[in-house]
Amino acid sequence: MAREDAVRCLRCLLYALNLLFWLMSACVLGVAAWIRDSLNTVLTLTAHTRLEEAAVLTYSPAVHPVIIAVCCFLIIVAMVGYCGTLRCNLLLLSWYFCSLLVIFCVELASAVWTYDEPSVQRSDMISLKSRMPNFGLQRYQWLTHTWNSFQTEFKCCGVIYFTDWLEMTEMEWPPDSCCSNQYPGCARHAHYHDLSDLHQEGCGPKIYSFIRGTKQLQALRFLGVSIGVAQILAMALTLTLLWALYYGRKSPELDTTVATPDDSTPLTVTHGPSAEAPQSGCGRTNKSCAVMTSTAAAKPSELQFEMERLS
Repeated sequence: MAREDAVRCLRCLLYALNLLFWLMSACVLGVAAWIRDSLNTVLTLTAHTRLEEAAVLTYSPAVHPVIIAVCCFLIIVAMVGYCGTLRCNLLLLSWYFCSLLVIFCVELASAVWTYDEPSVQRSDMISLKSRMPNFGLQRYQWLTHTWNSFQTEFKCCGVIYFTDWLEMTEMEWPPDSCCSNQYPGCARHAHYHDLSDLHQEGCGPKIYSFIRGTKQLQALRFLGVSIGVAQILAMALTLTLLWALYYGRKSPELDTTVATPDDSTPLTVTHGPSAEAPQSGCGRTNKSCAVMTSTAAAKPSELQFEMERLS
């Protein structure tokens, strides 16, 4: 009974862990996709600068294809583990344990290999101004779209201040993406009437903060550590469940005993010539009485052989 309760408890814990694997893997994929969108924008603005290298070093562990593939594979492994736990199948549980071990080793190696502290300073933000003169040109529409998207998403304008647009380009006012309330011509109206309608903070500090790490990146790191801890716990529980199931199947074979007849029980003859032999033969000699007494307790074949020999 105690072993059955232990197995039931282990199965419940593995059900919960597999559910956590599904949820955390889905969260990792979702957050990674969210970060990748913003990362592509930053990499476009910081191309061929030290900022680009720093951004790649910071976010490569989070959006690396190996990590994405591992999370997808972990969802499949969790399904196999759920089926193995449900059916108490030793083969599926063994495969589940080996897969978790391989995934954990890949995650650990990838984290160690891609970890590096980015070296970036605020003075590197000035290099972003070199891309501003290309804003609005026909062959740099992709850059124009990137600037507008970044300024709208991060609520900033220019590199240090919105006047960077007036210094680095031939524009008379900033782009409309600098407006807090965007509409066609809002930047012109704000430039001549109310500058407070423009974003007062530059995009340089925003990019610097993004490279140093965002809340999304911290959440992704927390999910990665949580998945690793859950994998260690799941492997330990799987080994325990395998041991309990394996020895639980062998114990009935060891405990059951087959009942066999006891040959040491003396046989008692109550009919036939052997029953009358002691009464008729004991009157002759003591030797014949001793022989007949011993043969009465013998097996039928031995009894018949002794009687033929005496006669």
